[in-house]
Parts: sequence; C-alpha cells; structure tokens
Amino acid sequence: MTAPSTASASHKGSHWIEQWDPEDETFWESEGKHIARRNLIFSVISEHIGFSVWSMFSVLALFMGPEYGIDPAGKFFLVAVASLVGAILRVPYGFAVARFGGRNWTIFSAGLLLLPTTALLIVMEPGTSYATFMAVAILTGVGGANFASSMTNINNFYPLRLKGWALGMNAGGGNIGVAVVQLLGLLVIGVAGAGHPRVLLSIYIPLIVVATVLSARCMDNLGPVRNDTGAAKEAVKEGHTWIMSFLYIGTFGSFIGYSFAFGLVLQNQFGRTPLQAAALTFIGPLLGSLIRPVGGQLADRIGGAKVTLWNFALMAVATAVIVTASVRESLPLFIGGFITLFILTGLGNGSTYKMIPGIFRAKAAAKGMAGEDAAVYARRLSGASMSLIGAVGALGGLGINLALRQSFLSVGSGTGAFVAFLVYYGTCFVVTWAVYLRRPASAKAQVTAASEAKPQLSYAEV
Repeated sequence: MTAPSTASASHKGSHWIEQWDPEDETFWESEGKHIARRNLIFSVISEHIGFSVWSMFSVLALFMGPEYGIDPAGKFFLVAVASLVGAILRVPYGFAVARFGGRNWTIFSAGLLLLPTTALLIVMEPGTSYATFMAVAILTGVGGANFASSMTNINNFYPLRLKGWALGMNAGGGNIGVAVVQLLGLLVIGVAGAGHPRVLLSIYIPLIVVATVLSARCMDNLGPVRNDTGAAKEAVKEGHTWIMSFLYIGTFGSFIGYSFAFGLVLQNQFGRTPLQAAALTFIGPLLGSLIRPVGGQLADRIGGAKVTLWNFALMAVATAVIVTASVRESLPLFIGGFITLFILTGLGNGSTYKMIPGIFRAKAAAKGMAGEDAAVYARRLSGASMSLIGAVGALGGLGINLALRQSFLSVGSGTGAFVAFLVYYGTCFVVTWAVYLRRPASAKAQVTAASEAKPQLSYAEV
C-alpha cells in the first residue's frame, strides 16, 4: 500500500517528515525511536476512543430495558450492523494514511467520532424508533475503522524487528477502549441507574475533542509514504492476504464479536440484570487488550506462526468449556471459559499481526532480494495487505453476533453458535500448520542442497 518516494514540495509545515528510514540503526537510535514512540502514544489515544465509540451499542444495550421495545435478536442485530460498517470502512481508512498523512487523517477520524456520539446523546431514550437506532448504529461504525488507519500508520514508523511489539501496543491500547466504555457503563448504571444512558455519552464528547487536539499538536505525517496502487493490486492477488484474513477472523473477529455480545448473552441466557451483566462484561476485553502486546512480543521471540498455532488449539479448548457450561447452564464455568477465551484472542491478535510483515519479508528473501530491496518489498506488500486483513478480520464480529442471534432465535441459547465457533478454531489450527509450519518431505531434501544460491521459502519463523 505504501512505498518510499522522494520528498514532495507540496508538503508544508513542521508536522511533515520527509526522510524516514527506521531500519537504519544509527538514525533509529539518534532520533527515529523518539519520534515513533510519540506518534504511537497519540495514535493509541485516538484509536482507544474509536473502539469505545464502535462498541458503544454493546453497552447501551444494557440500558435498553423493556420500555424500549427491542427484543434480544434486535439488540444483537444493532451491534452486528456496527461491526459490519466498521469492517467495511477499514479498507478506505487504511489507504487514507498515505493519501492524506497519518497525522492529518488521525485528526479527521478522531473528530468524526463526534457525529455518532452526539447523535446517540440526542436519540437515546424510550420511544425512539428501531430504524433510528439502526441509523445511529451505522454511524458508530466509523470508530472501528480507526484501527486500520492507526495500524497502517504505526507500521510505517517502526523497523521490522520491533513491529510485533509496536503493533501489539498500538492495537492493545486501542482494543482496551472496549473494556473502558464497558467499565464506565457499569459505573453509570451503579451510580445513576440504567435509566440514564446519556451520562455515559456526555463523558465521551469532551474526550473526543481532547484526542483530536492532541493529534493535531503531537503527531507527524511521513512524507516518504505514498499510496501504491500496484502494491494494493498485488496484495489482493496474494494468497497470504486471504489466508491471514481467515486467521484474523478467528482472533480479532472473536475479540470484537465477543466484546459486543458477552453482556447480551449474560442477560438473555443466564438472566443477569443490567448491573450484574455490566459488572462482568469489561473483564474479558480488558484482559484481552492488555495481553495483546505480549502476543506480539512472543511472536518477535519465537515466531508468530508457532504462537498462533498453539493459541488456536487453546481457543478450541476454551470454547469446548463454554459449550459445556452453556449446556449445563453453569454460570461460573461459562464466565471462566469466556475470560480465558478473551485472553487467548488477545494473544492471537498480537501474533497474527506480527506474521504479516514477516511473511512478505520471507517472500522477498525467496525472490533473491536482500537489504533495502527486501525491506521495500515487505513494507509495500504488508502495508497494502494490513487494511484488507483488518477489514476482513473485523467481519468476524459480524459473524459472531449474527450466529448468536440465530442461535437464540432457534434454540433460545447461544450453544449452537459456540459449537460453530469451536469448529472454526479447529480449522484455523489446521490452516496455520499446513501453510506456515508444515515442512514437506521435499524440503528435507533441499537442506542437503543448501549450497545452491537460490533461497528457499520458509515461514516457520514469521
């Protein structure tokens, strides 16, 4: 999606950086890492609030009692629509960074969050039509799109050896916005009562303004980053883009889908009150967000594919526990299984995103590239693929909420949907092993011919 280019005279102002080479260790140590860290911090702030706005309906659903006239299936559909819009908008948001500049787009995307938040402040009351709520749910999708532009931007700031950590920190800091809005929702219900959802919305409007101002004052645009339509076309044609999208549905799609749905499941399957549900919903997203950088760091150390493989195995085990708890109607076992699953989605989020630049660096080596040529190729293809992978992965949130909606309509519980999720994680385990870790017999014979000049393609350490 992005590629280096010469400085452009059209870039004016102190917030444009026209020379940027994070792989140059001298440059990185002298000034690069300080600039990158500053941009990371303020990127996280805006992305964090974006996630809060995106998941706002999952919290407001706890405030929507019988007087709103919306059944459980209707609430699942509202959060599913927000998930869908956020996923779709991730594609243009990812390309907007190179077109307008990372700082400039962050200012715009952060300020745009005022639109759905203000709309919710106006309409959030009994008697509002379902169509109106649906329209506002569509608007909240812009918060989910912030992730794509933020991750694409930060990917450009950091060298390959630190991308797992940097992308994990950026994504984890953003993901935790889901837990924070749920925690604030709990506080509002506990103090003001479930009849005052506008209190929660009033908290976020000034926070959005502050985040927008901080982005304008403290972030930078990278002049050498340009939209590369050739790289975008290559990414679409590249099989690894779609394989990683499939895996990312299993990690991030699960995280955001469960974050949106957990409170509704507790209310409708286990009979929890809004306050009781709110007291539990934030724990899983909080832990899943905090551990995401750990997933990135583990991937930096031992390989993203290895971490991802065993993470999917454990996700399948945790889901089996949830299925058992759902059948037995055991709330403690259900909560324990779900919190474990949230933690594993966080680990997997970090490891899968680390795999992306590593995969394209391995492809560059297999093509005989080295040094700057290999770095440029990897940056182009990984940058282009990240927006697509992030968008497709976010569709997992839509799938989870639609599956749960159908399960509740069909059998009155989420058990059927959880069985489907278990099968999906098992499939992800097989795909990860088959594509990135399985070593064919022919590869063993190639080891004996290691003296040949042509590099061999291996993803075992990505």
